Amino acid sequence: MIIDTIPNASKYYNVHPLFAKAFDYILKTDLFSIEPGKYEIDGDNLKAIVSNKKGMTATESIAKFECHNKYIDIQLCISGKELMGWKPREKCKTENGGYNAEKDVQLYSEEPDMYFGLTDGQFVIFFPGDVHAPMIGEEEIKKLVIKVKI
Repeated sequence: MIIDTIPNASKYYNVHPLFAKAFDYILKTDLFSIEPGKYEIDGDNLKAIVSNKKGMTATESIAKFECHNKYIDIQLCISGKELMGWKPREKCKTENGGYNAEKDVQLYSEEPDMYFGLTDGQFVIFFPGDVHAPMIGEEEIKKLVIKVKI
């Protein structure tokens, strides 16, 4: 997992060959006016998902404590305050259903080891080993998730 701010994004371009393209999309997009929905950046390799909705309780989010096998998530808080739970996948022992290949999601019935917050212009990169519970908050959260194919 990586947590940082958009001005530091170039530090991570060498982590994955598609990261430069993903952050270029972020930098060139008017994030405050973009409408919620799904956007293709580079076919199946890079996809963007924009949401703008009220945050949920920690209990609601942890019920969908998730990780992915085929995609890395770059999750950017556009506006609002978002709290997220995290735990390394190797510590998760109790699956909550099997792996859903169509949605690229594996759920776990676990509690996060830690919580952290994101605000405007801050991002987190979740790799397949990062089980996460996003969208915890009491107010509207506008965010962008870029799915980066491994």
